[in-house]
Amino acid sequence: MLKLFVVSIALLIAGAAATNVKQCKNGQPFPLSVDVIGCDEVPCDVVKGTTALMNVHFVGTKDNIRNLTAVVHATTIGITVPYDLPPEVANVCDNLLYGANCPIYKTEDVVYSFKFFIESHYPEISVSVQVSLEDETGESIACFVCNVKVRKGSTTTYLLE
Repeated sequence: MLKLFVVSIALLIAGAAATNVKQCKNGQPFPLSVDVIGCDEVPCDVVKGTTALMNVHFVGTKDNIRNLTAVVHATTIGITVPYDLPPEVANVCDNLLYGANCPIYKTEDVVYSFKFFIESHYPEISVSVQVSLEDETGESIACFVCNVKVRKGSTTTYLLE
């Protein structure tokens, strides 16, 4: 009972900090909330050479979801390209928070900790990032679009005496 209470409080806090993301255009299920850490308003600034973190709170849309993979596409200046994730990041089941694990059942709500590295060679541009959580058949369980602005990191120089 205490575990359920703690998880409920954690999910309420996660929902309260939600970032205003958009629904995917093909009608895939929309997550309950997405919290881009450090971002209150889109576009979210992401810094080259760092890891951006999004907590994706979603609900299972069918019973017995054993495998979920994050599939990402980036769009800028009208061009959409896949954004390949390392397997340890793309595996949603291995990155569920609050003691959740797969299989996920219909109406079960869970939170995926999505971490993606922003390569230092990326240009400083605005990008629309679509994230779809897909089961083993390729069906989207949750999908959202977040606008980001790739920025250069600080270049603080320290003089040693």
